[in-house]
Amino acid sequence: MEKELGIKGLVLRGGEKAGGLYVGDWRVYTPKIDLEKCTRCWLCVIYCPEAAIEKGEEGPEIDLRFCKGCGICANECPLDAIEMVRE
Repeated sequence: MEKELGIKGLVLRGGEKAGGLYVGDWRVYTPKIDLEKCTRCWLCVIYCPEAAIEKGEEGPEIDLRFCKGCGICANECPLDAIEMVRE
Protein backbone atom coordinates (compact mmCIF):
# COMPACT_ATOMS: atom_id res chain seq x y z
CA MET A 1 0.00 0.00 0.00
CA GLU A 2 1.49 3.31 -1.05
CA LYS A 3 0.77 6.42 0.97
CA GLU A 4 2.13 9.92 0.44
CA LEU A 5 3.66 11.56 3.48
CA GLY A 6 4.23 15.32 3.60
CA ILE A 7 7.32 16.20 5.62
CA LYS A 8 8.45 19.86 5.66
CA GLY A 9 7.58 20.45 2.04
CA LEU A 10 8.87 17.08 0.79
CA VAL A 11 6.51 14.48 -0.57
CA LEU A 12 7.69 10.98 0.25
CA ARG A 13 5.96 7.79 -0.75
CA GLY A 14 5.79 5.16 1.96
CA GLY A 15 7.86 2.10 1.15
CA GLU A 16 10.36 3.96 -1.01
CA LYS A 17 13.89 4.83 0.02
CA ALA A 18 13.35 8.43 1.14
CA GLY A 19 11.42 9.08 -2.03
CA GLY A 20 14.56 8.39 -4.07
CA LEU A 21 16.60 11.09 -2.30
CA TYR A 22 20.23 10.27 -1.55
CA VAL A 23 21.05 11.21 2.04
CA GLY A 24 24.49 9.59 2.29
CA ASP A 25 26.18 13.01 2.15
CA TRP A 26 24.81 13.79 5.60
CA ARG A 27 26.61 10.85 7.19
CA VAL A 28 29.37 11.27 9.78
CA TYR A 29 29.29 7.65 10.99
CA THR A 30 29.07 4.53 8.83
CA PRO A 31 27.62 1.22 10.05
CA LYS A 32 29.95 -1.76 9.75
CA ILE A 33 28.36 -5.20 10.07
CA ASP A 34 30.26 -8.15 11.57
CA LEU A 35 28.69 -10.99 9.58
CA GLU A 36 30.20 -13.58 11.94
CA LYS A 37 28.20 -12.13 14.86
CA CYS A 38 25.05 -11.50 12.80
CA THR A 39 22.29 -14.11 13.20
CA ARG A 40 20.10 -12.68 10.39
CA CYS A 41 17.34 -11.52 12.74
CA TRP A 42 16.77 -8.62 10.30
CA LEU A 43 15.91 -6.08 13.01
CA CYS A 44 18.30 -3.65 11.33
CA VAL A 45 16.29 -3.97 8.10
CA ILE A 46 13.02 -3.39 9.97
CA TYR A 47 14.18 -0.37 11.99
CA CYS A 48 16.23 1.50 9.35
CA PRO A 49 14.29 4.76 8.81
CA GLU A 50 15.76 5.24 5.31
CA ALA A 51 15.30 1.61 4.14
CA ALA A 52 19.05 1.63 3.42
CA ILE A 53 19.51 -1.94 4.71
CA GLU A 54 18.24 -4.91 2.73
CA LYS A 55 18.34 -8.67 3.13
CA GLY A 56 21.31 -10.09 1.24
CA GLU A 57 22.44 -13.66 0.68
CA GLU A 58 25.32 -13.32 3.17
CA GLY A 59 23.41 -11.08 5.59
CA PRO A 60 22.31 -7.45 5.79
CA GLU A 61 23.55 -5.20 2.98
CA ILE A 62 23.75 -1.42 3.38
CA ASP A 63 23.18 0.95 0.48
CA LEU A 64 25.36 3.85 1.60
CA ARG A 65 23.66 6.23 -0.83
CA PHE A 66 20.63 6.14 1.46
CA CYS A 67 22.32 5.61 4.87
CA LYS A 68 22.49 8.84 6.87
CA GLY A 69 24.50 7.26 9.70
CA CYS A 70 21.86 7.65 12.40
CA GLY A 71 22.94 4.46 14.23
CA ILE A 72 19.45 3.09 14.80
CA CYS A 73 20.51 -0.21 13.21
CA ALA A 74 23.43 -0.54 15.64
CA ASN A 75 21.23 0.41 18.58
CA GLU A 76 18.58 -2.20 17.72
CA CYS A 77 21.00 -5.06 16.98
CA PRO A 78 20.65 -7.51 19.91
CA LEU A 79 24.13 -9.00 19.37
CA ASP A 80 26.08 -5.76 18.77
CA ALA A 81 26.99 -7.01 15.28
CA ILE A 82 26.82 -3.45 13.93
CA GLU A 83 29.39 -0.85 14.89
CA MET A 84 29.19 2.81 13.95
CA VAL A 85 32.57 3.97 12.63
CA ARG A 86 33.44 7.63 12.06
CA GLU A 87 34.15 8.33 8.38
